[in-house]
Amino acid sequence: MNRKSLVFAAIAVSVAGFAAHAETPDVSGQFAQGAATQVTRTQVQADLNQYRQAGVNPWSTSYNPLKGFRSERSRAEVQAEYIASRDAVSAMTAEDSGSAYLAAHKPGTVNQQLAGQPTNAQ
Repeated sequence: MNRKSLVFAAIAVSVAGFAAHAETPDVSGQFAQGAATQVTRTQVQADLNQYRQAGVNPWSTSYNPLKGFRSERSRAEVQAEYIASRDAVSAMTAEDSGSAYLAAHKPGTVNQQLAGQPTNAQ
């Protein structure tokens, strides 16, 4: 008898828990506030037509954002810059996250101004 009462109580508690989660959707609630817009149907259709005429679909599998890209530097310049910064990059990604490299290579103070420091101190 005690076992049946325990099972019945567990079922009653679980049904009450599920019933507590059932609620009616509030159309004018928190999500409806962000959906209110002042854009008309003709404006939306004009934007859609402009998008279609552009011929660029960033969600396409054949989308190439670098299609019209033109570099201002030559390949040799980029390679030289990479080789020059290779040691610094490997030091910054090392086990100590670049602490030893930063301690050994103090950056120069080029036009450094701290917050609250007057530009024309008297």
